Amino acid sequence: MNKILNFFLLSAFFFMTLMESANAARLKDIASIRGVRENQLIGYGIVVGLKGTGDGKNEFMSKSMVRMLDKLGMKLDNVDFSSKNVAAVIVTSTMPAFGKAGNPIDITVSAIGDASSLQGGTLLQTPLRAANEQVFAVAQGSIVIGGDGKDQHLTSGRVPNGAIIERDMTADFSSRKMYRLTLINPDFTTAARSVLTINKELGGHYASAKDSGTIDIITPFAYENRGVELLATIESIEINPDMKARVVVNEKTGTIVIGDKVKISRVAISHGALSVKVGDGKKGTEEKVAVLDSGVSVGELVQALNKLGVSPKDLITILQSIKSAGALHGELEVL
Repeated sequence: MNKILNFFLLSAFFFMTLMESANAARLKDIASIRGVRENQLIGYGIVVGLKGTGDGKNEFMSKSMVRMLDKLGMKLDNVDFSSKNVAAVIVTSTMPAFGKAGNPIDITVSAIGDASSLQGGTLLQTPLRAANEQVFAVAQGSIVIGGDGKDQHLTSGRVPNGAIIERDMTADFSSRKMYRLTLINPDFTTAARSVLTINKELGGHYASAKDSGTIDIITPFAYENRGVELLATIESIEINPDMKARVVVNEKTGTIVIGDKVKISRVAISHGALSVKVGDGKKGTEEKVAVLDSGVSVGELVQALNKLGVSPKDLITILQSIKSAGALHGELEVL
């Protein structure tokens, strides 16, 4: 008898472990490290080689061309430059965290004047600046327009590996004494679980939660000047993130997303020829009837309504009515 009981207990424990593993997520997927982020770059450039689809007569284009030719050694005084083969553009890019000098990055080129198409054009050398006005990359190259010909957006294109990073992003992570994690979806329960798991993994009280979305980690002595190894260890830790009970409804598309923790109290619903009762085992004489137990989840309610052929639009109306009646325990977000 004891052997059978032990077998069932072990089976139950194994099943619960599998369920927790299935819901677990790595810390690197639910949190970010403060200071490790991308940086946006922007610049003003000129595209040449267009087939009559450029800006034409444009004051700032004319000045830009005169200034560029002047830098190339061609002096043009009081010249009103005009050409449909040239276009003024804004160049944007994203520099990855810890980007190093010499690494290539993709760029996006967008017309800002009257150009009707950038197809076939070449972007001339363009410095790309960060928000602090410092140049971090230089862009140049032939523009690629995406699409299948029907849905092409001709005034915007890309240059794969079109910019080269000119300076390193300065950030010394290896010798830091403290690191800060920021949860993507702040939650007190998730933060507390993360702290407990991190401290267990590091073998001491090194992590502490400052609020629902911030976790500070003191560098252990064993990881001194080894910040990369420490962060790699922390990022791989698996956590079971918690979340609020929530139903998200998109009325335009009829999409309903339901959290597994959303519950419904005892309630009776009548919608047209449809009748649904939660917490009452007695069936009525209505045309369509669904009877559910008290404390049923919204997912089970939706399944029952789907079996009765209820449309997504009616589902949304029913869920909104249940929430208004105070029987839906969770947030109802309508997009």
